Amino acid sequence: METDRNILSIFPVVKPIIGMIHLKGDTEKDIFERAKREVSIMAENSVDGIMLENYYGNYYDLERILDYVSTQKLPVPYGVNCLNVDALGFELANRYQASFLQLDSVIGHVKPRDDASLEAFFNLYRKNCDAFVIGGVRFKYQPVLSERSVEEDLILAMKRCDAIAVTGNATGEETSLDKIQYFREIIGDFPLVIAAGVTSENAEEQLSFGDMAIIGSYFKDNYKDFGDVSEEHVRNFMNTIKELRRRWSD
Repeated sequence: METDRNILSIFPVVKPIIGMIHLKGDTEKDIFERAKREVSIMAENSVDGIMLENYYGNYYDLERILDYVSTQKLPVPYGVNCLNVDALGFELANRYQASFLQLDSVIGHVKPRDDASLEAFFNLYRKNCDAFVIGGVRFKYQPVLSERSVEEDLILAMKRCDAIAVTGNATGEETSLDKIQYFREIIGDFPLVIAAGVTSENAEEQLSFGDMAIIGSYFKDNYKDFGDVSEEHVRNFMNTIKELRRRWSD
């Protein structure tokens, strides 16, 4: 892998926003049609990138929508998060030409005995995949089995991914500004992704420390992960971001 690659280079704007597709639906067809509709809403309302994740659907639902997206010549880059089976995330990114993939944890979630195996895994799979890796550290719902400090794990994590993802304790929950600031202090100018809880109200403050954000629940009609993507919410949030970008550029 090249060491000077930067995930931010694939976006033409500062502070890019990635919209999360959760693959909600009652049937295989419903999941697919909803996902297509949500991709369209995000692409047409200035979201800067799209993440496809099997949060509700299964692996085959994820592969189906990736296959569709890969043929659509979207105006924005897209990525994949295959929950709980990281190797398949790399495989899907390769197969469907994804620009990035997310792994909910790249360090700290395995026993010390298994960390060498995890390191070998990343060395092997990253070597054979061109997609940028967004890697979680002390990420929501992930166990903390590391015997190292957060600082030590963050320093090691930068060798395993191209951007560090930070969250609070749950989906949709605002990420503590103290935690974001602490991560930034440790990782310096390494890309930092705020992967939960960014809203129109806190975006300016949070993105003053973070380089990117992943938005899922806030785009839903009820602001909850189990809601439906609302075009109005997407448009309003992205209008807020556009205004912030104008201020940041002044």
